Amino acid sequence: MRVSVTTAKGQLTELVRRAEAGEEVILTRHGHPAVRLAPVTVNVDMERRRHALEEVMKAGAALATPGPSAARSQDFLYDDDGLPN
Repeated sequence: MRVSVTTAKGQLTELVRRAEAGEEVILTRHGHPAVRLAPVTVNVDMERRRHALEEVMKAGAALATPGPSAARSQDFLYDDDGLPN
């Protein structure tokens, strides 16, 4: 599809939607092709993502301070016989 830049100003949202859907949209200036609208493709590099996640986890672990053990945190609620106080 070819559209003049002047016409495209009023239809930009629709033209972007069509380009995202895979339609070739070419903007023309004085009848000559000037610009092609095309969707952006994101290349996912799983190794880089994994490395970044590991770095964030290391940084978080370095900042974390251990708190009290929760294993016996409710002992104060019960007496020596295991009955509620």
